[in-house]
Amino acid sequence: MLIALIAHDKPDALQIRKDTRDAHLDYLKATNVSQAGPLLDDDGGMIGSLIVLDVADMAAAEEWAANDPYAKAGLFENVTLTAWKKVI
Repeated sequence: MLIALIAHDKPDALQIRKDTRDAHLDYLKATNVSQAGPLLDDDGGMIGSLIVLDVADMAAAEEWAANDPYAKAGLFENVTLTAWKKVI
């Protein structure tokens, strides 16, 4: 099951993102991530995340999201998990 995780950073949280980025990338590489990358503002600055998880069910996606180092560090203002179907 593919789940799209869309997360927006808290205002003025860029330093949290920078400090936690290596742990977050290691977590992405070690888990069932299909695609991932940062959301960007008009100037190209990182302001959130889009991650497509390949997991068994929504409960697994919720567990993955809770264990993401970014989430544990308190980076995100909000996170949504939505079932997603790849067409192209």
